[in-house]
Amino acid sequence: MAATATQKAIAPDPVKVDSKHYTVEFENEKVRVLRVKYGPHEKSKMHNHPEIVAVLLTPHHSRHTFSDGRVQDMRGKPGDVMHMEKTEHAPENVSDTPMELILVELKS
Repeated sequence: MAATATQKAIAPDPVKVDSKHYTVEFENEKVRVLRVKYGPHEKSKMHNHPEIVAVLLTPHHSRHTFSDGRVQDMRGKPGDVMHMEKTEHAPENVSDTPMELILVELKS
């Protein structure tokens, strides 16, 4: 079935569009666990996630540009846990140091 002009394009899976930054550590029918690593000032392409829980492994300062044009900065320290609803975004590490986190994607 061909997409029509009125259908919104869906952003791709981060592992498929950006395997440099996203790797699958574990997956089953309920969750997918991703390891995320960004070097200083590295960016990703627009991609999507279902509802997620993130565990920060390093100091974290990221900027997220969402598919609706909103931009949000996020900060945290190692051990912090964050939650995000289903989203389409293009994240960027805006710090001068590498950043690493674990993302747990919750499947419906």
